[in-house]
Amino acid sequence: MTARSIDAALWRTAAVLVLGTFMATLDSTIVSVGVDTLADEFGAPVTGVQWVTTAYLLAVVTAVPASGWLADRFGGRRVWLTAVVGFLLASLLCALAPTLPALIAFRVLQGLAGGLLPPTGQALLARSAGPDRIGRVISVVGLVPLLSPVLGPLASGTILAAAGWPWLFYVNLPVGVVAVVLARRWVPADEPGGRGDRFDFRGALLLSPGLAVLVFGLTWFERGTPVVAGTAVAAGVVLLAAFVRHGLRAEAPLLDPRLFTRPPFGVAALALVLLGASVFGTMFLLPLYLQRGAGLSTGDTGLLLVPQGIGAAAGSVLVNRLVDRLSPRTLVLSGIVLVAIGTAPFTRLGPGFPDWMIVVSLLLRGFGAALIGAPVMTIVYRRVEPARLPRAAGALNLLNTLGGSIGTAVLAVVLQARLAVRGQDVAAAFADAFWCVLGLAVVAVAGATRLPRAAVPDKKRGHADA
Repeated sequence: MTARSIDAALWRTAAVLVLGTFMATLDSTIVSVGVDTLADEFGAPVTGVQWVTTAYLLAVVTAVPASGWLADRFGGRRVWLTAVVGFLLASLLCALAPTLPALIAFRVLQGLAGGLLPPTGQALLARSAGPDRIGRVISVVGLVPLLSPVLGPLASGTILAAAGWPWLFYVNLPVGVVAVVLARRWVPADEPGGRGDRFDFRGALLLSPGLAVLVFGLTWFERGTPVVAGTAVAAGVVLLAAFVRHGLRAEAPLLDPRLFTRPPFGVAALALVLLGASVFGTMFLLPLYLQRGAGLSTGDTGLLLVPQGIGAAAGSVLVNRLVDRLSPRTLVLSGIVLVAIGTAPFTRLGPGFPDWMIVVSLLLRGFGAALIGAPVMTIVYRRVEPARLPRAAGALNLLNTLGGSIGTAVLAVVLQARLAVRGQDVAAAFADAFWCVLGLAVVAVAGATRLPRAAVPDKKRGHADA
């Protein structure tokens, strides 16, 4: 396959669509540093304020599965524009919220809109780029989800140092307005691509609540409520099992479970789940350690995390040059090895652990993560028929979101358990938790060895793998 050049029109389309992904992913982490500020403002305990973040996450998980059907039914561009407008309105309501319960409710609305933006935007971009250009475009656009865990806390600390907490949400308004105006000019209109399938209400009532309840239960284990958490996890697993059974029988399920049995989607899915768990899990553990264990301020912590973003940016430049030349297996395995090497030093956290080691480790982790995400998404988008792109994009983004949320929740439980065992040795407890992050890389290697050897799909086979 001869690669076509990427013209200015496609880059303009990509730049506009990435604004939606940037807003949605940034808001998943931007409140993290402002928890204490919100607790003081509303006179609420920190455990109550944590729902400002948890509610957004649960809403995103709930919304993503429906993104494919909505794009098929109404057209991707229309759904994307509607989601941006909804996100802006919800952001405004968050900034004006008079009470904590109101803020949490508005964050749910914001998450429902935000959950539609990344998958719908990626599907539009994959359709515009075509299979021979999607690799190079995704290598740049895919950088945004890797940067959000780094930029969110940094942006939050900067905003709170200069203005009040409402600006955590006001900051979305100019970005969203620019995105809407430019999208009407630069994002090509698309026609609804579905076959007129009815919305899978039964599947939605099983899948979205099942995912939300599962994530809710995992996040509550760390709060010392094992009965509530265990009940929620069990209920989530039962709902998801019921959805799989329904999905195997339904003609047009909300998310087709059989998709994960078709190579290379299954191993690609595993890689994305583990990548999300590793990236977001580390961005949960490390800032917490730097503030509680090392005694750094929120500002210094945010600055110390920047090297991961720098490494991810450098990695995306390399992937852009190599994604059409090297096999996905080579790129992904190289990325996993770099992530593992960058994680290993954190298993030795303790007094006197040097800042330069954190910087080097995060550079390696960011660089390695960029070698994983873009090639994995490219594999799928190149082998999926254009009509199935919205559903595939929804599935990929759901897996990445689940990897981040479930991975973070599990690591929080592990950390809580190790803190109870280690007592006053906080650094050792965090080091123990990072062994779990390192273990994710070992599992990821096993899956990555089954990725395709060829850089691009065989012309003769076309979309047969889809």
